[in-house]
Amino acid sequence: MSSIIYFIGLVLAVLAVIDICKKPISIVGKIICSVIVLATSWIGLIVYYLWAKNHITDWFK
Repeated sequence: MSSIIYFIGLVLAVLAVIDICKKPISIVGKIICSVIVLATSWIGLIVYYLWAKNHITDWFK
């Protein structure tokens, strides 16, 4: 059971990083956001998908 949860988290993390890389922001902004999402695991993924996804371009203009 725990391996399924780990795999789901891994897939969501990879999808989040791919989505961050597609955003029209600077390379530094992409690296910062990607590291934060990957370092904070499930909490970072939840925050990214529910709130930060729509606000990243405003933060790194």
